[in-house]
Amino acid sequence: MNESTTHRILIADDNQANCELLEAYLSALDCHIEIAMDGQETLDKARSFSPDLILLDVMMPKFSGFEVCGQIKQDPALRKIMILMVTALNEIGDIQRAVDAGTNDFLSKPVQKVELLKRVENLLALKEVTDENERLRQYIQRMEEASSIQ
Repeated sequence: MNESTTHRILIADDNQANCELLEAYLSALDCHIEIAMDGQETLDKARSFSPDLILLDVMMPKFSGFEVCGQIKQDPALRKIMILMVTALNEIGDIQRAVDAGTNDFLSKPVQKVELLKRVENLLALKEVTDENERLRQYIQRMEEASSIQ
C-alpha cells in the first residue's frame, strides 16, 4: 500500500458502539473515516465522501447492507468502491446473498482487530491497483486515439 496515500473509509452501522469499535481499530491506519447510521445515509455518503472502502453492516434501517451494496455496485460512479460486509449473519445463504450483491469481502462479528486490519489493508491495496490499472487503460486509449488522428 502506498504509505503517502490517506485512504477514505466509510463505516456504515446503525449501532454506535460498533462504529466506535471499528473506528478505534482503524486508528492504526492512515485513513480518514466517516460514519453512516443507516442505508440511505450510506448511499448519500458514498456519493459525497467518495470512500475507497465501505465497512458495511447488513442489518440497518432504511436499506439493508445487501440493498446498499447492490445499489453501489450497479452505479457506474460508485461501483469501484470496495465493500467489506461486517455482519453477525453467518449462514451460507447470507454469505451467498452478500456475494450476489457484489461485496468484495465479508467479516463476521464479533470482529477481531488483526483480521479486520489485514482485510482492510488488502482491500485498500486492491483498490490502488484497480485505480492504477484504470488510469493506465485510459492513458493507452488516449494515446491510441491521438495516433489515429495523425
